[in-house]
Amino acid sequence: LLLLLIPFRFVIKGSLAGAAVYVVYDQGLLGSGTQGAEALKKAQAALPPAIQEWASYVGWEVRTLPPTPKFDFSLSDSWNKGVQTVMSALSVAPTRACEYTVEGWKHVKDLVK
Repeated sequence: LLLLLIPFRFVIKGSLAGAAVYVVYDQGLLGSGTQGAEALKKAQAALPPAIQEWASYVGWEVRTLPPTPKFDFSLSDSWNKGVQTVMSALSVAPTRACEYTVEGWKHVKDLVK
């Protein structure tokens, strides 16, 4: 019986993972930064009505919902800034490594004296 459950679990987990990837792809989150920003705007617009509908289905009374947070940044600009920061750090890395090596040798020489 246990041997039959292992493949069944694998099929269920694989199906859930595949469905998640499909939803992410379908919503445009795997595309460019502008597509991701559009998907974020759609999610912000759809979230309050969905919560209201769910609350009425469960039987809870939701008087007022707090407003969804407003994001005032561009995903593509943030991504580009991150890439620029990483490339800048990589371009200075050899120089910094030499500086740290010289400082390390000086420290070792001072300890040996």
